[in-house]
Amino acid sequence: MSQLSTCPLRIEINEVAPRDGLQIESRFVPTEDKIRWIDALSSTGLKRIEATSFTSPKAIPNLRDAADVVTGIQRREGVDITVLVPNVKGAERALACNVDEINLVMSASDSHGLANLRMTPEQSLEQFAAILDVTQGSGVFINASLSTTFGCPFEGEVPEARVLELVEKLIALGIQGVTLCDTTGMANPAQVKRLCDAVLKRWPEMPFTLHFHNTRGMGLANALAAWQAGITRFDAALGGLGGCPFAPGATGNVCTEDLVHMFEAMGVDTGVDLEALLDVAATLPELIGHEVPGQVVKAGKSTRRYAMPASALKP
Repeated sequence: MSQLSTCPLRIEINEVAPRDGLQIESRFVPTEDKIRWIDALSSTGLKRIEATSFTSPKAIPNLRDAADVVTGIQRREGVDITVLVPNVKGAERALACNVDEINLVMSASDSHGLANLRMTPEQSLEQFAAILDVTQGSGVFINASLSTTFGCPFEGEVPEARVLELVEKLIALGIQGVTLCDTTGMANPAQVKRLCDAVLKRWPEMPFTLHFHNTRGMGLANALAAWQAGITRFDAALGGLGGCPFAPGATGNVCTEDLVHMFEAMGVDTGVDLEALLDVAATLPELIGHEVPGQVVKAGKSTRRYAMPASALKP
């Protein structure tokens, strides 16, 4: 039996471009355009869309319309709308908009935590406890994203023991899902496989999501390594948009349509209509005003065929 025969036959993709993708763009995408875009994404078979962030407009001006976006989109059955919140106030705003999931963010390294959130990991955990108090009884799923899991742009390597320690503390708090984030694309497939093996062995029932950036061209390879370890949930951004404004050298996320194409070509069910997704991806350059890194929307699927050149058909 080959190793691949024991890998998951179905995965789930969380589309993060409306939040992670737009937060770093140079221009503001109008609210109505965001709403139309998210509505189009929700019709492609994606099961979870991170629509925005309830953060300070001063910190992330591109997402200053968070409440208008969430209340304006068409809520489709079977599609969960998740939002990022940085603090208790953000959580209260998100709850008022009837979101399905709240995503909290902290860093695995002290330096990135101070640069990004002005908090150490321990301070973030204290804030998470306060947010969990506010959301208790709401029925909203609470996920925590652990940034710099695979390396910090300031400190370098983050020890695996430190990552496991923080995951254990998150679970002890009552966090329901954990995302392991390669914030600046420092991960490699061997490292990803080791860590995923470790967390799944220790917490087999915990829904872990993997979040990769394609900074050094290894996003798809890292996703493949995580899948081979048994991971079934992945963050991805349409067109390969995204990047953390507080992480030097960060570039776009692993591209949603490229990730879907890879897995579907391997016979892994993503639940996503790739043709419909490519149609939405094709609208991105006009929406944001520049070309995007995604490859499949430009090259076409691997099943694409071309007519033979006339010169080759002559006897």
